[in-house]
Amino acid sequence: MRIAVLDDDRMEWRSFTEALHGWDPTRHPECFADGASLLEAAKTCPAFTVAFLDVYLPNENGVEVAGRLHGISPETEVVFTTTSREHAVQAFAVGAVHYLVKPVTTEGIREAFARIAKKSVQANPTLVLKIGHGSRIVCLNKIIRLNSAAHRVELMLDNGEILSAYTTLGELQEQLDRRFLQIQRGLIVNMEYIEMMQADRCRLCNGETMLLSRRERARIRETYNSWIFRHLPADRG
Repeated sequence: MRIAVLDDDRMEWRSFTEALHGWDPTRHPECFADGASLLEAAKTCPAFTVAFLDVYLPNENGVEVAGRLHGISPETEVVFTTTSREHAVQAFAVGAVHYLVKPVTTEGIREAFARIAKKSVQANPTLVLKIGHGSRIVCLNKIIRLNSAAHRVELMLDNGEILSAYTTLGELQEQLDRRFLQIQRGLIVNMEYIEMMQADRCRLCNGETMLLSRRERARIRETYNSWIFRHLPADRG
């Protein structure tokens, strides 16, 4: 996790770092005194998870920096830090996830990260799986396919990992969204990972080929074609 801090006052860097360490002592922010330096650093990978931006800067406005940051790194969340709530409306208008009034406290940072986590869960739905003696949270967009296997469900993830969960396909299916398509009994695939749909089978992006249910082939192809049409980029004719 990369954390950026934009503030022209270096004493604020120290104060912020101390507050951050009160929440998580393993996190070390990257601090910048001007927007140009932060924006240049934002071009490198991995992207900043969150940027804490001071609204009042000597020669620029933190809200304007946030707008430029979004153009470079749209996945970076923004939290504004300031001595006044005067720009709160502007802050949320540019998509800020939170607004902290100085001095920044550990509790304020904790709340900011709680909001970021909540937003992430809403944007990326998850499954909670019982695996072995523990549990694991898996984002739906990481799942390529799910299939029944000896009173369990196997999940193939986009990194090639296969998970074996103590549940039924029916129970998991209730938690899936419309991107998941059942193509035969005991087998569900994520349509985002279908590379090619043919008359009687589909090929997944990992090279696997899956047969379609004989009775349901027409419905399966129709569902897939409708999904593809809805998700075509707007600039494609």
